[in-house]
Amino acid sequence: MEFVQTILKQIWGFFSFDGLIEIIKSGNYRSLLTYDGISRAIAPLLPIILILELIRGLLYKQFKVVTYKISFFSYLLNSVIGRYISVGMTMVCIGLFEKYAIMNIQFTWYWFIYGYIIWELAHFVYHYLGHKVRLFWCLHSTHHAPESMNLAVSHAHFFLEAPYADIIRTSICMVLGVPPAMLFVIMFIDGTWGSFIHIGESMMKNARLGLLGKFILTPSHHRVHHSKNIEYMDMNYCNLLNIWDKVFKTYQPEKDGVQIQYGITREMKSNSFLDAYFGEIAALAKDVYHAPGVKNKVLYIFMPPGWSHTGDHKTVDALRKAMELKNKK
Repeated sequence: MEFVQTILKQIWGFFSFDGLIEIIKSGNYRSLLTYDGISRAIAPLLPIILILELIRGLLYKQFKVVTYKISFFSYLLNSVIGRYISVGMTMVCIGLFEKYAIMNIQFTWYWFIYGYIIWELAHFVYHYLGHKVRLFWCLHSTHHAPESMNLAVSHAHFFLEAPYADIIRTSICMVLGVPPAMLFVIMFIDGTWGSFIHIGESMMKNARLGLLGKFILTPSHHRVHHSKNIEYMDMNYCNLLNIWDKVFKTYQPEKDGVQIQYGITREMKSNSFLDAYFGEIAALAKDVYHAPGVKNKVLYIFMPPGWSHTGDHKTVDALRKAMELKNKK
């Protein structure tokens, strides 16, 4: 009986209905004018869209249980472990680095724009390192392992990725003067949008969002990011504002006529949770073990995925150069 109650509690918690029900029961809708009220009111929105996505997939006979396997088990594991570590790391970094802020800013609309630009820079740094440093790729690769795109993919993360991400993002924001209250509002907006951009083709076929796509990163941009097509890999690191992708030349819109292939380039067991969760760690451990000399062992840990001590590199840059040479012939 306790097991069933625990499962029901997890399901109810996933939908986040408590805050919205509390507002309705109180009859105090003025709270919707506050940040806390807004966050509680819209919290059930994405889970409901996810269910609609599942229903639509069933109606169009596109639904496969195995498609959601990695995301489902990742969510269960992370809801128990990762969430609490992540919150803890955020608070630790605020305590450590807030006192070293290069400036003190107020919570006004114009400073909020500054704060969001800084947050996007911090997110870019974490995300870039997650693709370019193999140790961090081991934490991030679980998110790229699913072989299709849907809202559930936003829950597919290795449990240590969120703490690693929040250490980098919070530290940068604190040093560059983003106050904690503003940071938490930004994190809420970022988390909400960051989940939405994983919406699948069954719910939104053309996800470019028209003119809006010129200024922000859309689900279309994020589908490019999750692609294992060589011309698409390691692009679109930002989450909402595309400013830093354009600055660092990693901005890539979706191309007409290019069919996106999801997943990672390493051969893995299709839709295997264990391989998606631990496969990259096992592969890194194997490479480090067999690498000759201490220097090569360390390089395998910190060089980009695909780097090899033999010089036979299969990094994204190497694969892209090889593709360009092939196309020129």
